[in-house]
Amino acid sequence: MTKEKWVVDASHSSVEFSVKHMMIAKVKGTFHNFEASIDADPADLTSADIEFSVDASSIDTRNGDRDAHLKSADFFDVEQYPNINFKSTNIVKKDDDEYEITGDVTLHGVTRSETFTATFEGQGKDPWGNDKVGFSAEGKVNRSDYGLTYNAALETGGVLIGDQIKISITIEAGKQA
Repeated sequence: MTKEKWVVDASHSSVEFSVKHMMIAKVKGTFHNFEASIDADPADLTSADIEFSVDASSIDTRNGDRDAHLKSADFFDVEQYPNINFKSTNIVKKDDDEYEITGDVTLHGVTRSETFTATFEGQGKDPWGNDKVGFSAEGKVNRSDYGLTYNAALETGGVLIGDQIKISITIEAGKQA
């Protein structure tokens, strides 16, 4: 098969994250607005071209005050840096359906290479005969690597907000006509 263009179905896809809070719990959140450009042969993703863009202002942690703080200059500074971007640079097949996808992540004006584990979840036709594929990806980034260093010391030791952000992405995409 050759590479084909796939369009993300946002209503069946998600971009989620979690971060340690007070060193004892996790805060989870999601980004509601994102888009991707995927040129791929689902049978072999090693030659795929993947670009992903997340609207940082679409963050939702189920707490309006916290979301407003995350959008501020203390964190994402969405007025100056409205998007979080990813562009694949290397894809290595690890086994039948698992890949390591390395690419450039641009966040808060900083671009760094990061690697995510991705799984090809399958391919099929929807009830209307449209070709669909599913992918999932997991990874971790350190927010301090991108200049997101706001924090507060805890009276009991440690810090309020962890540095490592765990990212989980689920994608359903349809073949572009």
